[in-house]
Amino acid sequence: MQRIKSLSRVSLMALAISGAGAVVPTGTPGLGASSAQAAVVSRIEVRGTTRIEEETVRSYLTIRPGRSFSAVDIDESLTTLYATGLFADVTIDQRGSTLIVDVVENPVIGQVSFEGNKKLNDEALKSVVRSTERSMLTRARVQSDVQNLLEAYRRSGRYRASVEPKIIERSNNRVDLVFEIDEDEKTGVARISFIGNKAFSDGRLRDQIKTRESGLLSWLRSTDVYDPDRLDVDQELLRQYYYQHGYADFRIVSAVADLDREQNIFYVTITVDEGEKYTYGDINVDTSLSAVDPEAMRKFVRTDSGDTYNSLEVEKTLEDLTIEVSKAGYAFAQIRPRGERDYENKTISLTYFIEEGPRVYVERINVRGNDRTRGFVIRREFDIAEGDAYNRVLLDKAERRLKNTRYFESVRISRQQGSAPDKVIINVDVVEQSTGEIGFGLGYSTSDGVIGDLSITEKNFLGRGQFVRAAIGGGSSTQSYEFKFVEPFFMGRRISAGVDAYRKVYDENDTRAYEEVTTGGGVNFGLPLREDELTLNLFYKIYDTDLTREDSSSVNDCDPDVSFAVCDSLGNYLTSLAGYSLVYNQLDNTLNPRDGFYAKWDQQIAGIAGDSQYIKTVAEGRAFKELVPSIGLLGLAKIKGGNITSIGNRLRVSDQFQGSQSLIRGFETNGYGPRDADGDALGGTSFVAATAELQAPFPLVPQELGLTAAAFADVGSLWGLDSELRDVIENNGGIIESEDFELRASVGVGVLWQSPFGPLRADFAWPLLKDDADRTQVFKLSGGTNF
Repeated sequence: MQRIKSLSRVSLMALAISGAGAVVPTGTPGLGASSAQAAVVSRIEVRGTTRIEEETVRSYLTIRPGRSFSAVDIDESLTTLYATGLFADVTIDQRGSTLIVDVVENPVIGQVSFEGNKKLNDEALKSVVRSTERSMLTRARVQSDVQNLLEAYRRSGRYRASVEPKIIERSNNRVDLVFEIDEDEKTGVARISFIGNKAFSDGRLRDQIKTRESGLLSWLRSTDVYDPDRLDVDQELLRQYYYQHGYADFRIVSAVADLDREQNIFYVTITVDEGEKYTYGDINVDTSLSAVDPEAMRKFVRTDSGDTYNSLEVEKTLEDLTIEVSKAGYAFAQIRPRGERDYENKTISLTYFIEEGPRVYVERINVRGNDRTRGFVIRREFDIAEGDAYNRVLLDKAERRLKNTRYFESVRISRQQGSAPDKVIINVDVVEQSTGEIGFGLGYSTSDGVIGDLSITEKNFLGRGQFVRAAIGGGSSTQSYEFKFVEPFFMGRRISAGVDAYRKVYDENDTRAYEEVTTGGGVNFGLPLREDELTLNLFYKIYDTDLTREDSSSVNDCDPDVSFAVCDSLGNYLTSLAGYSLVYNQLDNTLNPRDGFYAKWDQQIAGIAGDSQYIKTVAEGRAFKELVPSIGLLGLAKIKGGNITSIGNRLRVSDQFQGSQSLIRGFETNGYGPRDADGDALGGTSFVAATAELQAPFPLVPQELGLTAAAFADVGSLWGLDSELRDVIENNGGIIESEDFELRASVGVGVLWQSPFGPLRADFAWPLLKDDADRTQVFKLSGGTNF
């Protein structure tokens, strides 16, 4: 009959190791710990073994037949036997000339199981315990396992979890080990407070860290639980944020997490010393290398006098200078920034000093922790290889690159001494994170109604670092299908290559007088001209467009209520085009920018084959700046413009630019620009639009709700019509309205919500400048994302 015992009540060891010295052999009076008298035995007899060989037990003893021994030898023998973890009890007794060693073997674990766990699965728990099947059961190891399990639950945010180990005895000295777990509720972070911050508000600093406060959205995330490792990462994120905004003397005085055990919540308090905000003073380049011209190196310096100090700019300058100097033949050169503070004027003058460094080589690069990601995906982010000159700056660059891939939860690069004084070993330790996503999107547009999509995305396909996405979507008047594949390192070089295929269907509606079906695909290549900032994209696209109306098939069979231009564009045609885009990106955050500038120049040339011949050019620029960082007031400005010119047959309505709600709010989609007397939008050959906007968090509203208020002003115009398309309309007695350049302008307010379903935005806009033929729309709701 099996028996269940609690390890908290059943001792698996008769004696503690620390008390072994108190054992006195019962058959040898005077052999106590206080006696210095020596004894001799002729043989050693081992009793109680079943699985362990008797000779194995004897090998752990310090006592040998025919040699004198004392109480010290007995103590050492007991200590050694207990330390093996093989025995639950050991006694040593001398009877005449025989030394009797009685042992009770520890039971063997048949099965390790967990009960009561829901938040952490069995595999995750088994990875943190040392007790395994077919190993010996020891009290010390089980107690250690309990602590490891409790620590695992603490790291998952459950500080009130409890673990009780129990054993189920089986036959032949075998047992099953069961850990009974009460997970309890997760321990949230009730409040994150900052002390000493003046330049940035508490809310702004909370945006920079990963830990979040518990609240209404806690069920959607796991970052609102206290994790000491995450708090360490948060401190580093705060340092980087301040260093990149001019606060070179910033330091964290303390970061404390206080646990309220009754309420099961943490209060996190971070005390900071911001210091002064600095700008760059004099910027110089100096060198001790005769073949390096300091003036020639200045063009690779990213820090300019008068600009706000930014540690990231300094770091990138070191990287650029290191690479350029190595090209000049100095593989071991080191670049050290020397800063000189002017406390009165609050400036930092920098001198980048180039000198010859020690001749140290990379003996080996070890990559650890990548169970899924292929080793070459990690190694290709390094600008140095085994056998190359060691350079810490290039390792820092590789670490930043690896973090930017977002394949890993954490990345740490360290060094150790190699097999010789001039050799080092590089260790790359990574912790992988999930890179796959099966999600759906849901949104609403006042022009297209409810829209949604279902997608499967993998950012690290087969561990090779490739991006794959398949998606389908649709709404009341649209359907879409898409497949995309991107190889970020094409032919082993830092060049991205991608292919995509798609099909889009747009039904007739109030703003579109025809049905449009487009099926196509393309290839593209991305070449970084200046890493992290300037990229050249080359692409080729080919697609088939079918424009139809149920009641018309050509201009000769045109519904009287439909524009002749629309009827003339009906039919099926093929477009084959090649193009390029130049992207300059200095945003601090691509998804949620708060500072920086973004610019893009895009040009397409159609006519390589197919039925369309035109040149289309679009340019845009966006600038973001925190105007009052202490309250989170953000200013942003955008400008965008474009032109399309026919270089062959005439343009169709669908080829031209259409009036967009996103460019000038307060108007319907296709609500402004050239149109005919019947009101059908014709599009235009040129457009320009500009936006100025202010954003700030709602006062007195909990930050965790993610509500932001906005005030904006839009201005722009859509004008011009292809000359041959104009002739079609006029030759058939049509009239064109609003073809000339006429400014439209609007002002409005908006509400942005970082909702559980993605970013949503509601805008109220009132046109100030408009044409009589324009169609206005005061309210617009849009948004949606994958999750």
